[in-house]
Amino acid sequence: MKLRTSSRLFVVPALVALGTVVPAPGASAVIGGSVSTYAPWAVRMVVDDTPFCTATAIGREWILSASHCFFEAGERIDDSRIRFRVGALDQRKGTVVRPVPGSTHGVGIADMMLIKVPPMDVEPARLPARDSVRPGQIVRQYGWGATCQEDETTCQSDVLKEADQRVLAPDQPRCERFTPPGGGDGRDLCLGRVTGIPGGGDSGGPVMATGPGERDIIVAVENDSDRDHTAGAGNVSLVLDEIHQVIGT
Repeated sequence: MKLRTSSRLFVVPALVALGTVVPAPGASAVIGGSVSTYAPWAVRMVVDDTPFCTATAIGREWILSASHCFFEAGERIDDSRIRFRVGALDQRKGTVVRPVPGSTHGVGIADMMLIKVPPMDVEPARLPARDSVRPGQIVRQYGWGATCQEDETTCQSDVLKEADQRVLAPDQPRCERFTPPGGGDGRDLCLGRVTGIPGGGDSGGPVMATGPGERDIIVAVENDSDRDHTAGAGNVSLVLDEIHQVIGT
């Protein structure tokens, strides 16, 4: 798990100090964007009875999310507390699946986690080719995250939302907090707001390609946002070998 100093996108009760979602001023919440009408691979992660993060089905038995969604106050969240809702755009509906105990796998140094679950009756997202994103490209982020700034735990969206973002060159000054020092190696993408930006609860959610015939290709995993105009996401194309090895494809 890669630790971050900026405001991550999972949801915890407001009284928990470490990891509490702290929205930046000037944002409203996805922030902006629109209601999704298509996303069969979208998954809602719940810890105990609290909506926590967003995730993606990438196979009948595998879910991909952000590693930091599986930690609370610096401690690993027990598998027995985690469940996923799959197969519905409304987070109150869908089928509940739970992690296969001991099956989670952190992906290299990326802020990504693979989770094995019992077989799901969903259409999974497709994995990308290598070098699947480039600066200037428009991508689309999905999530059930916050729709307000003040207390993001109170305004999680019941329906899935989506927002377009633009892939930015990592050497832009606004990208400094979202990419490793020195401009990064492309492992984390810096994304600029077009129609919206992620809020608390969107962490781990898919960033999808938007080209013709590509709406089911996941190119990144959301992990960070300033709640205003810039976000960060893990670049899936750079960890493909490990993902394929773990899920057996």
